[in-house]
Amino acid sequence: MLQIESLNTYYGDSHILQGVDLHIAPGSAVGLLGRNGMGKTTLIRSLMGYVPAASGKLSWQGVDVTGFAPERMARLGIGYVPEGRGIFPNLSVRENLVMSARRGPGGRNDWTFERVLDTFPRLAERLEYGGQQLSGGEQQMLSIGRALMTNPALMILDEATEGLAPLVVAEIWRVIERIGTTGISTLIVDRNYHAVLSHTDTAAVLEKGLVVAGGASHELLAQPALLARYLGV
Repeated sequence: MLQIESLNTYYGDSHILQGVDLHIAPGSAVGLLGRNGMGKTTLIRSLMGYVPAASGKLSWQGVDVTGFAPERMARLGIGYVPEGRGIFPNLSVRENLVMSARRGPGGRNDWTFERVLDTFPRLAERLEYGGQQLSGGEQQMLSIGRALMTNPALMILDEATEGLAPLVVAEIWRVIERIGTTGISTLIVDRNYHAVLSHTDTAAVLEKGLVVAGGASHELLAQPALLARYLGV
């Protein structure tokens, strides 16, 4: 579905991503691991078109989409749940969801307003609340629900559980697992490497902009020395 080949990205003179390769197959869940500042968010922003890549190739379903703007990437069927949630605080829960609603690639409309509310009952109770009136966990649910309303083929979740209470974190992971069963591919970034590896098929580890390890998630989980070396755990 998504193929990243030899991607190089700079911030000024700083070489952030150094020849990164990553492959996401249809219907698969892929984890992206690494300590803070290793290039995870830059990789996501590069593939979404927010940060231009200096070189390399990005392909979507076999088509070269290198250099596409964010809105074109979204229209391809990529849903993005950014770090920091990115909801509209001056809009109600209902408005945040409805303004994002559209059919996905091929006219797919599996994720309706009703289905999102069924997935997040707490949002159904707060439809007229403004985004700024929600708790952090509710804002994260809204951010995920808004991305689902675009009926994506691929969802990217960047630190979806950061700063949330344990019970809310557990609920978010349950939803992520449910999303995976619907055929939507996922790319997941989270500091909890154990949770990421437990909810993905494959994973890649970034160290200073380089992919230093990767493979089947269950095999990486069985290598505590490697995880300690690159993740500091």
